[in-house]
Amino acid sequence: MFTNQKLKQLIIPLVIEQILSVLVGMSDIVMVSSVSEAAVSGVSLVDSISVLIINIFAALATGGAVVAAQYLGKGDEQKACFSAKQLILCTVVISAVIMTVFLVAGSQLITLIFGHVEMEVLQSARIYLLITSLSYPFIALYNSCAALYRAMGNSRISMFTSLIMNALNIVGNAILIYGFGMGVEGAAIPTLLSRMVCALMIVVTLRHRQTQIRLDSYFHLGLDFTMIRRILQIGVPNGLENGMFQIGKILVQSLVSLFGTASIAANAVANNFAQMEIIPAAAIGLGMVTVVGQCMGAGKVEEARAYTKKLLKWAYVCSVVLNVAILLGSDLLLMLYNLSPETLQIAKTLLFIHGVFVMVCWPLSFTLPNALRAANDARFTMTVSIASMWICRIGLSYVFALGLRLGVVGVWLAMVCDWFVRSLFFVIRFCGNRWTRRRLIES
Repeated sequence: MFTNQKLKQLIIPLVIEQILSVLVGMSDIVMVSSVSEAAVSGVSLVDSISVLIINIFAALATGGAVVAAQYLGKGDEQKACFSAKQLILCTVVISAVIMTVFLVAGSQLITLIFGHVEMEVLQSARIYLLITSLSYPFIALYNSCAALYRAMGNSRISMFTSLIMNALNIVGNAILIYGFGMGVEGAAIPTLLSRMVCALMIVVTLRHRQTQIRLDSYFHLGLDFTMIRRILQIGVPNGLENGMFQIGKILVQSLVSLFGTASIAANAVANNFAQMEIIPAAAIGLGMVTVVGQCMGAGKVEEARAYTKKLLKWAYVCSVVLNVAILLGSDLLLMLYNLSPETLQIAKTLLFIHGVFVMVCWPLSFTLPNALRAANDARFTMTVSIASMWICRIGLSYVFALGLRLGVVGVWLAMVCDWFVRSLFFVIRFCGNRWTRRRLIES
């Protein structure tokens, strides 16, 4: 169903889109670092919350993309279009509710989650959260539309839209932070405006009559609980998995905050580079949803298995090449940040740990399960991921960081243990046949 050329046309724009996403995150931290380490720490604390919310939106979008991809694989464009409408409807309602909660109680949530941090850090976090929470409906809508384009095998639209969004964000950061001397507000306002613009752009493009999936009306989306249930059948387990995973990261972040501003800032910088190190494997994972989803919708199980193996090989090759380059150039890259010697040394250690083990097991931990989700095996991936996260990532973080007194380094070693456990279970599942028998759409 997919030639190598088609796979490249799908995945290369996704890689570029992931790079753009990471670069804008890095630009926020780099530019805010010119203000103070407290500002960097405040932004990083809020980003850990925002990533949780955005991952929930992405999980819902994945549910819609899987349903749409399977209908396209079956050759039923009408049902694919209808599933897209239901996804947009869910996205608008859920994101609006979450935005309202954060606008009303965002400050209290920061204090509840992170406890006692330095007052300057807390103030920066509050300002950044208040502004960026307004963008949640727009980033949710963008993620859903981008996922629908990926379901069609067209990732170029989301790539170009992402390019515009990130360009607006970076230029806006530079103008407000450097030109007007604004602090965290200068990073937050462009984030909001760029997400608004690009959400509207990508929704409008879905009205195009030549696309397989299209919206014929913005205001008559209809409500079909059967179709919504199919979307949520993937989206809810995936959302719970992503949500619990990010909650675990937030809990670990609160543990990191115990080790002082240097550790918080080093953790934020290392997380920026960590996102860069996983770009190829993450992009290939997004493409895997489309490929496996369409194969399963067409009833071609062995093709789905073969494409999964091929894409995993691509993920490993790309990960090794990228991470070797980053590790060799880490000293130069870290010079982009205005870090104290203590913070710099901690960041280098964290970057080395992450880069080495991305090459060892990250694709099996996070790329491979997308094949299982696309085949409607999302409950299994959810169960494994949540259990591994609580036992390894959170439990061992306290053992390593506090019990063995390894500090923030112990937190990252616990993360690696989590990856190994996930990899083991997902490989065993994929080698069996149960994941191929979980039908999502009617024959």
